[in-house]
Amino acid sequence: MTRRAVVVGTGHYLPKRVVENAEFEASLETSDEWIRSRSGIERRHFAAEGETTSDMATAAAQAALDDAGLEAKDIDAIVLATSTADMTFPSAATMVQAKLGMTNGFAFDVQAVCAGFVYALTNANALLLSGQAERVLVIGAETFSRIMDWTDRSTCVLFGDGAGALVLEAQTQSGSKEDRGILATDLNSDGRYRDLLYVDGGVATQNTGHLRMQGNQVFRHAVEKLAKTANTALERAELSTDDVDWIVPHQANIRIIQGTAKKMGLSMDNVVVTVQDHGNTSAASIPLALSVGKSRGQIKPGDLIVTEAIGGGLAWGAVVLRW
Repeated sequence: MTRRAVVVGTGHYLPKRVVENAEFEASLETSDEWIRSRSGIERRHFAAEGETTSDMATAAAQAALDDAGLEAKDIDAIVLATSTADMTFPSAATMVQAKLGMTNGFAFDVQAVCAGFVYALTNANALLLSGQAERVLVIGAETFSRIMDWTDRSTCVLFGDGAGALVLEAQTQSGSKEDRGILATDLNSDGRYRDLLYVDGGVATQNTGHLRMQGNQVFRHAVEKLAKTANTALERAELSTDDVDWIVPHQANIRIIQGTAKKMGLSMDNVVVTVQDHGNTSAASIPLALSVGKSRGQIKPGDLIVTEAIGGGLAWGAVVLRW
């Protein structure tokens, strides 16, 4: 028998303000057609004034708890993936802990930009497998609208705000590749590529800064690295792409999503796609897509899912799990 980290609840939150591509035409030399053709994005959500990452994370977390039929007191740990925490410190995760009324356990943030949720899932899995926790709330939440350069049409049209969450519970399974829960993970980073995607500010400069990206270079690395990490995780689970029901990728760009699926030899019919409605929500995109995919009726119990993501660092990775 084997201890596995099993998904028992999902939830997500999106800010009320929906920004269609056409809104950018008044201030930028761009168009709805230009944005759609290059990214697949049609609209995104922006946080309201005063609405923070921890606010959105709390809403998504509460939705996941409700879905699992649990309360905050039933959770042992919170792992929150974000690059846009409310403050330099304390962590956004401890803020969520307080807002949920959770006085037990522990909470911390994980920062791996767009790969953050994959890193958070892997950390949560380790906590559960080691016995450090029995139930972990894993959240991805971002307010990237706060770090955009609104004069840079190559970046500001791509990102959105939102949050998604999963409740993971330790359960005893048979130890086979047919088990429910996380079956394998793979994490990677290479700091030599930090200048491809970064924010030109931070504590050292005492300036929040703006997101900067070399889009073509990021694209070139993304497809190759995402397909490789996904296949590595599948191999570790003693599975292949033939076993995959759904890829739930980081929702950055439809071309990257299509390119990765093709490189893995999978049809787009096997991919959960939400980028058109949310834009790139960084660490929030995978849990958002999982929650939306479940609510659409796409993701069902027993389905084998591969999640993969790449972000600034560069950092990338994949998780194989059975729903």
